[in-house]
Amino acid sequence: MRTLGSAEGAAQGAPCTFVRSILFRYFSFGGPEYGRNVRIGSVRRSLRTKGQAGPGAAAGGDSVAVMVHALAGGYHGPPELTAVRVLTEWTLDAWMLALVLLLGGCYLAGVRHLRRQGQPWSRWRTVNFVGLGLGIVVIATMSSFGTYFGVLFYMRAFQTILLLLLAPLFLALGRPLTLAIAAFPAAGQRIDRAIHSRAARVVTFPAITTLALVAVPFVMYFTTWYTAAFHSDAVRELTHLALMVPGFVFFWTLLRVDPVPKTYSYGVSLWITAVEVIGDAFLGLAVIAYTSLIGAGYYHALARPWGPSLQTDQILGGGTLWIFGDLVGLPFLVAQLVQFMREDEAEAAVIDAELDARDAARTAPGSRASAGPEGSAGPAPTGPAPPGPAAGGPAPGGPASAGPAPAGPAPAGPAPTGPAAGGPAPAEPARSDDQGRPDERAHPGEQGRPADPARPWWENDPRFNDRFRQV
Repeated sequence: MRTLGSAEGAAQGAPCTFVRSILFRYFSFGGPEYGRNVRIGSVRRSLRTKGQAGPGAAAGGDSVAVMVHALAGGYHGPPELTAVRVLTEWTLDAWMLALVLLLGGCYLAGVRHLRRQGQPWSRWRTVNFVGLGLGIVVIATMSSFGTYFGVLFYMRAFQTILLLLLAPLFLALGRPLTLAIAAFPAAGQRIDRAIHSRAARVVTFPAITTLALVAVPFVMYFTTWYTAAFHSDAVRELTHLALMVPGFVFFWTLLRVDPVPKTYSYGVSLWITAVEVIGDAFLGLAVIAYTSLIGAGYYHALARPWGPSLQTDQILGGGTLWIFGDLVGLPFLVAQLVQFMREDEAEAAVIDAELDARDAARTAPGSRASAGPEGSAGPAPTGPAPPGPAAGGPAPGGPASAGPAPAGPAPAGPAPTGPAAGGPAPAEPARSDDQGRPDERAHPGEQGRPADPARPWWENDPRFNDRFRQV
């Protein structure tokens, strides 16, 4: 049987062993190794302080007080994340709530003002901006994503995707600039001038918008900016804005549902979207492959006693940035491809309509083009010439020949000229190639310009002049 020498020994011995055993078993159940070590270290420091308080303290009362004091000095974050708490854990972000109310109120006021003027406004645009766009901002900053963004790495990764890609996409689909220009003409003129200014064209250049969209999260995750948002409310709110603004500019210039500084073809938009998807994947893979812990000092001091380990949490966060970033980017890439095909079909339809109208004008009765290239009534007939004086046959109304012409040598002297002898050969009919297309090398162009034999036939064909005109 072991005997303690004094009350101080009991206070420093038995309670320390008891508390250490309980905490070790508790944190080894589901907590990471770093959390257990930090907890035990804090308990030791608390016990050491408590043991120096006085030698006359009772051992039983000290053990309970020491345990409460040790636990009070540890983890202070939200409880363990479960499937139910994902839906029920909410927090209040006053600054983001004020921003959401301001943007939503201005948008609804513009819609109301526009409808009072008798101008229609699609409800789907309102749903996209107010319901989906601003709703996603609320979910990202005040739901469980906002509650656990400072505790779990992968929850902050979810919040990054929501604020960077998903919310700006629906905000841009709401067409806020079109609404402002239409509802408030005075302010709309200033907005329109700002949109078409030189500075706006430079800022919205595709390479710049794509670089900003990819670079902002890179800088945030791999610098001290990441942990600064945990310690300062101002930095946190500015981080939210720094994620949403590049995303909105990116989708605004590519979707082109609002007035834009410069219109780029959907082919360019297609390549830009592909680069953005690759950038999201690269960010996620970089986080996964990063051997050091991002924000290691902060998370070690946090000492979260539940959930995955720090390294596993970071890997989950990298996978979130990669997979969910592409889940948002790939549908947008498909939408850009569809828009590109529709634009090409629309341009082809316009060109075909113009060519059909020109063909109809040429073949219309009384038109100059219907008289042929030389003003004749039509193309020269082909085939053998009919019998007559020009062909050596009997003259009209004269006696028919009794038989074939007598044989004999031809009379000497120059051959007679004129219609009886064939005269000058008739004009050769317009040549065409083996597919029935007019040979433009045999005739000058429509505007009197001689055809260039070195150019393909379709570039010399006047029906395709507009299609191959120089830009």
